[in-house]
Amino acid sequence: MNTATQRPLDHLVMPTASLGGARERLAALGFTVAPTGIHPFGTENVCVYFSDDTFLESLAAGDRDRMDAAVKAGNAFVARDRQFRARNGQEGFSAAVFATKNADDDHAAFVRAGISAGDRLDFSRPFVDASGKADEASFRLAFAAEADEPEAFFFTCERANVPQVDRSALQAHSNGAQRIAAVVASAADPAGHARFFEAVTNAPSEVFGSKIRIKLPNANIDLLGPDAFANEFGPDIPASGALRLAAVIFGLRDLTQAQRHLAATGIHYHRHGQRLIVPPAPGQGAFFAFEEFS
Repeated sequence: MNTATQRPLDHLVMPTASLGGARERLAALGFTVAPTGIHPFGTENVCVYFSDDTFLESLAAGDRDRMDAAVKAGNAFVARDRQFRARNGQEGFSAAVFATKNADDDHAAFVRAGISAGDRLDFSRPFVDASGKADEASFRLAFAAEADEPEAFFFTCERANVPQVDRSALQAHSNGAQRIAAVVASAADPAGHARFFEAVTNAPSEVFGSKIRIKLPNANIDLLGPDAFANEFGPDIPASGALRLAAVIFGLRDLTQAQRHLAATGIHYHRHGQRLIVPPAPGQGAFFAFEEFS
């Protein structure tokens, strides 16, 4: 493993039944939500951007005819989204995405490792900033997934064209969140998935207390067993034992800022140690946790 080429976290994909519902929920949680984006293959999204250049993507079905055509053409992004919804319903946390400078090389590496989840995908879509200024965003994707693990998939994202727009207004959140500090997955045998995550991220794994941790340049990936997950976040996760993306931890400077906002908007949360934890809800497909970082 060449750890000099570790792949940082890029973004997270969370299916939702309604972009309007996701926008309302995310705003109530204290996030600034970007204008709706439309993919050329029929899906649509709203995104939450952070100052470390990561983001959340709430994904909904838009043009179903285009989605049908995309699946027939071998579009792994749309096919895996449909598979996730068929198994889990319209809300959830389906994919973690890692940044890359060369999606072609990643695809070849995933094929060699036996973890490729489909053909490479290139696409572009319009991007609009908070002021209404528009540009085009272009992406090149390479997909990976574990065999017999249908509840989660992964891909790398090469940002082939970065929109020349000002995102600073979209990166300021009333809950104080500045970054995605960690992504948490649950599985019956966390150690059994370590090698897969090493191959996808090109980063080593380590035992860290009750979890397996993969340290990326900008975030951690934590793999927990069901009991350890319940102890940290709560029991509201299906007990199938399958690998599931289950929680996101957001880093902020002042926990009281998030606490005040959640109280003001009537969002149910509980405090566990130095974290505020919000259970999943429509428009929020995973546990959200807020914690301070220095």
